[in-house]
Amino acid sequence: MNATPNTGTPSTAASGSDWSLRLPLGDDEVVINDRYETLSIANDVLIALFFLIGSVLFLSDSTQTIGTWLFILGSVEFLARPAIRLARRIHLRRIGATTGSSGADHDY
Repeated sequence: MNATPNTGTPSTAASGSDWSLRLPLGDDEVVINDRYETLSIANDVLIALFFLIGSVLFLSDSTQTIGTWLFILGSVEFLARPAIRLARRIHLRRIGATTGSSGADHDY
């Protein structure tokens, strides 16, 4: 759901721009965006937990190995971030959405 300038009709506002809210596919696009945003938030929480717990475990010699593995898992989760964004864009393209291709997308 993006607020975009409506270039198809002349503006009646004194500022010279007419902003409108586009929902090309109605509720379908909103639901898809919400699902990917939720997935992205869950991924970010996992990243934070892996690195936080890994950092604490890295303080002791006896738990450094498991801490290192949690750092590796956190790094894998960082790879999932762009995969989630790409999957969202592909999903929206398949259903014919016009949003999701601009540089103003959310970071999910």
